[in-house]
Amino acid sequence: MRRAAAVAASLALLAAAPAGAATNSNVAAKPPSSQALGEYVTGKPVGGRITLRLFAPDARRVTLFLGNVDPTVTPPATLMRKASNGVWSTTVGPLAPDMYEYYFSVDGYRSIDTGAALQKPQRQANTSLVLVPGSLLDDRDVPHGVVGSVRYHSDALHADRQMYVYTPPGYTPSGDRLPVLYLYHGFMDTSGSWVFEGRLPEILDNLIASGKARPMIVVAPDTETEVPVAEDFPGPRLVPEFFARNALSADAELTHEIIPYVQSHYAVRDDADGRAIAGLSQGGYQTLSSGLGHPGLFHWIGAFSPGPLQAPPNALIEAGLANPARVNATLKDFVLTVGDRDGLVLPATEQFEARLTGLHIRHRYEQAPGHAHEFDLWRADLADLLQRLFRP
Repeated sequence: MRRAAAVAASLALLAAAPAGAATNSNVAAKPPSSQALGEYVTGKPVGGRITLRLFAPDARRVTLFLGNVDPTVTPPATLMRKASNGVWSTTVGPLAPDMYEYYFSVDGYRSIDTGAALQKPQRQANTSLVLVPGSLLDDRDVPHGVVGSVRYHSDALHADRQMYVYTPPGYTPSGDRLPVLYLYHGFMDTSGSWVFEGRLPEILDNLIASGKARPMIVVAPDTETEVPVAEDFPGPRLVPEFFARNALSADAELTHEIIPYVQSHYAVRDDADGRAIAGLSQGGYQTLSSGLGHPGLFHWIGAFSPGPLQAPPNALIEAGLANPARVNATLKDFVLTVGDRDGLVLPATEQFEARLTGLHIRHRYEQAPGHAHEFDLWRADLADLLQRLFRP
């Protein structure tokens, strides 16, 4: 009886509490269940316009930062307005079809959009994503491949690891052996980066359906090996002490474990002409490390805004560059890209490209006008590469 009375008293307190208020000062407020949740969370894009919302009734100032810009540059700021229900909102657009990064500043604290499903895959999440439909990134009515999360043990790293594997529409283990692309993400992101922000499945599904890309398997490993651990290094020490060491660890994992695992678990070709490697930013640096460091293992290399090329000499890259004739004899396509507004890696990429030219190593160099160190460029780079891969 006492328990029933306590429950009744609690319900009475809840009923008396104002909408959106917390009944305990130690409990964060949440939208009232009596109202439609859609009034409190970010809406879907309509005609390129998006109304972004954040429920923060106790906040004094909320600012939206939206845009695909270089990490060295702060995106444009939009001050949001607070309604009587505790919701801060603003409408932006019309925006061109694309995927956009954004975040909120809540009284100076950087926050993801807690009312959105799409978040940037990061080791420490601080950015949300929104897709404005109308491009190759869309989930179209075409046959779809399958993306699986694969766990395995790495003896090289003494750890259990995870990667994503895309298999194309119609793939069966007993079918034709397919070419494979190994695709690396950037610094402080995760193996899900190319899958969710890069839109790899949607891009490749759409290209295969239109006959512009050949069916292939794509493997997206984790570029960060934890040997060493990135978070253990303050900023000034990352370039001189972290990147080259991590690249060697990731290369050992790739050559001794990931490639053999894929060869034994999937119907893939076992020749260099059916094997490619690509990546963005730190993943582009990894691509150059493993792609140039093992001549004859890959016939196709795509390094998108690779960095940091100003890191101490990388033994794998230097070994490849020491034998330009062998590199030329084993690579069918070697593409190097960077945005002409890249505030992180442009100078070092230009210097590296000049070195390739001086060594007479055949390559394609593309400096994209108007682009910074951003996924907007890398998705386009990926779409272009996928259409070139595994052609005679």
